[in-house]
Amino acid sequence: MSLTVRVIPCLDVAEGRVVKGVNFENLRDAGDPIELANYYYQSGADELTFLDVKATVDNRSTMYELVSKTAEQIFIPLTVGGGVRAVSDVGNLLSAGADKVSVSSAAIARPELLSEIADRYGNQVLVLSLDLKLREGKTDEWVVTTHGGREVTDIDALSWIEKCAELGVGELLVNSIDTDGTRSGFDLELISAVRSVSSLPLIASGGAGAAKDFVPAALAGADAVLAASIFHNRTVTIAEVKDELLKGGFEVR
Repeated sequence: MSLTVRVIPCLDVAEGRVVKGVNFENLRDAGDPIELANYYYQSGADELTFLDVKATVDNRSTMYELVSKTAEQIFIPLTVGGGVRAVSDVGNLLSAGADKVSVSSAAIARPELLSEIADRYGNQVLVLSLDLKLREGKTDEWVVTTHGGREVTDIDALSWIEKCAELGVGELLVNSIDTDGTRSGFDLELISAVRSVSSLPLIASGGAGAAKDFVPAALAGADAVLAASIFHNRTVTIAEVKDELLKGGFEVR
């Protein structure tokens, strides 16, 4: 865990618009991605994350254009994910202006993709995006889900993280499906469990509802905290989150 905690707005993008739902369902329009990216850049965001939640071949060209236009206007790291299935996808996104690329479902289908990306572009560009859910009937075991949380696998989350770290992943984006969109606070047990098996930079996602929710996530082991809807609708500002982190004893940029 680092003493300096990054604050990252996440823009879930579908068909060129930012969308938001609860537990990845009932998606609704949340605004123009370039306008929101500019707002967050001006508001002091440390990084931005774009996730193409309906990634298809037809939609990919839209995403490249969106990344390119955004990268021309903001000057903080930009991570892009969704539908990345090949090393060439990573190259195209980096060429469009992304700084890092997140991989999720494709790594489950073919784990060696991770080492291929890391070998080609370096592990600093490779983020493993994890949508994790409590195993049914358990309170301390999590499984990996795919397709934006809609399909549950039997893969143990912590073992999967350890394996992916060996394959060259440089950062973990850990989203709790159980708390996603609920505004009930981050899944602190999950963050602590992931931290116990990996020293990789850890971005905590899923469940933020108020500025006070971010400090417990950092105390649990998160190096960065990510949120979407509470930033999009201006319920909480990035400045308010950073103030809370400072009060909690953490450094911010």
